[in-house]
Amino acid sequence: MNWSKCPLTVLKFGGSSVANAKRIKHVAQIINKVRNNGYRVAVVVSAMGSMTDDLLALAGNVSDSKNGREIDRLLATGEQQTVALLSLALQNSGIPAQSFTSRQAGIFAKGFAMEGRIYKIEPKAVEKVLNEGVVAVITGFQAVTDDGDIITLGRGGSDLSAVALAGALEAESCQLLKDVTGIMTSDPKIVKNTCKIKEISFEECMEMAVQGANVIQARSVEVAARYNVPLYVGSSFVEEEGTWIMSRPVTEGLIIKAVTVDSEITKIVLLGVPDIPGVAAKLFTNLADCGVGSEMIVQNIMRGGVNDIGFLVKDTHLEMAIKVCRDLCHKIDAQGVSFDTEIARVTIIGAGIANHPEVPSKMFNVLGEEKINIEMISSTALALTCVVDSKRSADAVRALHKAFIEEGAF
Repeated sequence: MNWSKCPLTVLKFGGSSVANAKRIKHVAQIINKVRNNGYRVAVVVSAMGSMTDDLLALAGNVSDSKNGREIDRLLATGEQQTVALLSLALQNSGIPAQSFTSRQAGIFAKGFAMEGRIYKIEPKAVEKVLNEGVVAVITGFQAVTDDGDIITLGRGGSDLSAVALAGALEAESCQLLKDVTGIMTSDPKIVKNTCKIKEISFEECMEMAVQGANVIQARSVEVAARYNVPLYVGSSFVEEEGTWIMSRPVTEGLIIKAVTVDSEITKIVLLGVPDIPGVAAKLFTNLADCGVGSEMIVQNIMRGGVNDIGFLVKDTHLEMAIKVCRDLCHKIDAQGVSFDTEIARVTIIGAGIANHPEVPSKMFNVLGEEKINIEMISSTALALTCVVDSKRSADAVRALHKAFIEEGAF
C-alpha cells in the first residue's frame, strides 16, 4: 500500500482513556480499526489518569517553590510515559508505531511557564513515518522553547497539541476521544435533561469553552477554526456518535445551543480611580505582562472625578491580579481594591443572539422569577452572560436550560 496517498487523521486520547494497561490496549484496538479503514494515523495522548495532578501534588510535597520551568519539566514526564506504553501496545498487536516527544515532533512554543503558546510546528519526522505506514504517537500538552526548555500548554493542552498537529499535517480531521460521548447542552451534573449537540460551529463551541464548558479547550477550537480542521468530540469507551465541530454558515434562525456556567472566576474592582487618560491602559497592560487575562471589563462613571473599574479573572490568577491592582492603586492614588470570589457566570449561547432583542428580556425574566440577582451583564454576537451569586448558579443554569432548550423557546 502506498501510505503517502492515504488520508490522514489525528486521534487524541485523554487521561481517562489511557488510565491503565487495559485502557491502553483498548486504545490500540481503536487505532488499529481506524488504520484498517485506510487512514494514516497520528496519535496524541495525555498523561495516564490523574498523573498530572499527582505530579503537581508531589511537587508541592517536596517544595514550596512554584518554579514554572521545573514544574513544566516534571509534568512533561507523564505524557512521555504514555507515548512509550501505547507504542509498545501497538507493536505488540502487530501495528508499526513510533513514539515522539514534542521536540522530536517539532512543536515549538513560547510564553509563560505552564501556559505556553504554540507558534511553530515542523513535523517532518512525524510525516516521514506516517508516509511509511507507521503510527506516530506524540506527547500532548507540551512543546519546546527556542532555548530548548520544555514548556507545557495549560489545562486541556493535549487537545491543543492534537489540533495544531492536524493543521500542520493538513489532516482530514482531528478526533478528540474522551470519557464523554460528545458535547452536551449543559453540565449533566447540574441539569438532568441535557441532550447531545450533534453539530456545532467553531464560533459557538469556542464561546462555550470560554464561558466555562470544560469539554474542550477554547484555544484548541480557535486553532481548528483558523486552519479549518473539522473536530470530533466523542468517547473512547463506547461506540456512540459524538459531536462534530466545523465551519458552517450562520442563518437568521436562532437556536440556543447551550447553557454554561463558570464558577472558577473572581470579580475585582479598582475603586476610586482618578478620571485621567491612560489609567485603564496601564492597568490592563500590567495584568497582561504578568500573564493575567481579564474579562467583562466595566467602568462605572462616578461624580467627583473618579471611576470604578471592574473585571473578572480566573481564580488561578487571583493572587497575581490583586498584587498588580494594589501596586497600581498606590501609584495613581486610587481608593482601594475589592474582590469577590463568591460569584459565577451563567451564559446562553447561540448564533444570532445579537439580532434577537427578545432574548435578553426572556433571560432576565427567567432569572427574576427565580429571584436571582444579576451583578454584571455582557453580550456578544453569540452569547449573553450574567454574573450571579455562586450559591444560585446551579438554579440559574437549570432555569435557563428549561426555558431556552427544553421548552424550545426559540
